Amino acid sequence: MARQRKKKGRPVSGWIILDKPLEMGSTEAVGKIKWLFGAQKAGHGGTLDPLATGVLPIALGEATKTMPYVTDGTKAYRFKVAWGAQTSTDDLEGEQIKTSDKRPERAEVEAILANYTGVISQIPPQFSAIKIDGARAYDLARGGEQVDIKAREVEIDEIKITEHAADETTFEVECGKGTYVRSLARDLGIELGCYGHVTELRRTLVEPFDEADLVSLSDLEAAKPEIVDDEAVDYGALDALLLDTGEAMGGLPRVELSDEQAQRIRMGNPALLIGRDAPIAEDEACAFIKGKLLAIGEIGKGTFQPKRVFNL
Repeated sequence: MARQRKKKGRPVSGWIILDKPLEMGSTEAVGKIKWLFGAQKAGHGGTLDPLATGVLPIALGEATKTMPYVTDGTKAYRFKVAWGAQTSTDDLEGEQIKTSDKRPERAEVEAILANYTGVISQIPPQFSAIKIDGARAYDLARGGEQVDIKAREVEIDEIKITEHAADETTFEVECGKGTYVRSLARDLGIELGCYGHVTELRRTLVEPFDEADLVSLSDLEAAKPEIVDDEAVDYGALDALLLDTGEAMGGLPRVELSDEQAQRIRMGNPALLIGRDAPIAEDEACAFIKGKLLAIGEIGKGTFQPKRVFNL
């Protein structure tokens, strides 16, 4: 009988809401956090471009099971657009491909913002993580290939101007999954007839996490445990910076379980929900025991039926 290999790392679980530094890729950030925590498993809740900063939720251990509830949530960004040039990457990293001497007045920009609110059609940038026949668009673009990327529907809840100067405008936008801010800047510039590209981009929200939850990389590195004989002595300072796995589930109905109900759930069985305030029916809900997320499931006929159980 084959011997089961022991997993590398600690079975630590929770969320780190990293204030992603400039020029660090999202995958690189996940690797760094996984290493700092000595974690067995890690993943992120929504890619951020290397030239973007701000909210990058990183899940460790059991929290990776809740990542879809974060990646599908509302996002918010603060970004600056420089007018007068369109670039190959739609940001500062690329080469200028179109230029204009025209500069828009604030009123001109405000007049077209309604065209970018609601469900709109958007073509992702040539340099994006979109897959084309199994290859990433940015890999094809870096190889000099002009990529045919299909337009997709995205939803923008709100976009507004916060500052305006002669050559640039600062915006705040709240949007749904899959929205590219770089495409938004490009399309605004084309419609205004002056071209534009993103020069600064900061994500301020990945629902339910916002800037109040942010932890800097320097604070995480400062809390890194001392290593003695190739073993970490104490992860307490680092673990204190984690948010609980259940923090990702703010959008779902929640039920609190007794010890007896929790035991049934752990064994994959439904738990009877009793009491006047017990929910009657929910397609999706989460169950907690003593403040800790135990399961995601559905409620019907007076019971909670688990679909995914968490190892506390």
